[in-house]
Amino acid sequence: MREAQIHPTAVVHPGAKIGDGCRVGPFSVVGAGVSLGPDCELVSHVVIQGVTETGEGCRFFPFCSIGLEPQDLKYRGEPTRVVIGSRNTFREFATVHAGTPGGGGVTTIADRNLFMAYSHVAHDCSVGSDTVFANGATLAGHVRVEDFSVIGAFSGVHQFCRVGAHAYIGGYSVITQDALPYVLTVGNRARAFGINLVGLKRKRFSKETITALRRAYRLLFHSKLTTTRALGRIEKELAGFPEVAYLASFIRASERGIVK
Repeated sequence: MREAQIHPTAVVHPGAKIGDGCRVGPFSVVGAGVSLGPDCELVSHVVIQGVTETGEGCRFFPFCSIGLEPQDLKYRGEPTRVVIGSRNTFREFATVHAGTPGGGGVTTIADRNLFMAYSHVAHDCSVGSDTVFANGATLAGHVRVEDFSVIGAFSGVHQFCRVGAHAYIGGYSVITQDALPYVLTVGNRARAFGINLVGLKRKRFSKETITALRRAYRLLFHSKLTTTRALGRIEKELAGFPEVAYLASFIRASERGIVK
């Protein structure tokens, strides 16, 4: 057992659960409903409140604010939560708000994500694993961000939108519909600008898979087919590629429409 280190100026509620090996730095505040997993670090001036649970090895830099009540005018103090996985990093002034009863009551973040300075995750959002939120990237409520996606600096994602896996959102973009997986999406208002080739190559996608995704993209955006007919051809002609099947299912599940 490795004893937690709590700085004398930190304010830690007796009801908080502090995992083995945690370090709570100067002037940090940890509330009664907080449960920190092992080896978490609060560098200094960090506030973690509400009913907030983290996994192991998370790092919180100065002036993070995690787990406080949502910025929702309908919220009336109901018990809601934040659930954070393991090995996430929250840089200076990053904020994560608790859920609301109307959105399931929980904001969730999975594992190994990087939230750069001033990024924001609003109430009832769901963030997958291995994502990057650049400085000032902002999610409105009820947004779903899937694995390995990147949200560029000062970009905003409208409430109830989805960002697909391996998507790349360019800086200063405004996302008001679902951003497709594997696609580079940029602009105010955003447009799709082709497959995220650099990201896919860095993740060691095979040449065959990248070629299939590019073929699917051309059918969707550069043919004269309707989206429904393009999807039919994609699902028939590229049936052997799970990534293409996921792209098609993502589009079919869209409720707000997709960024084109």
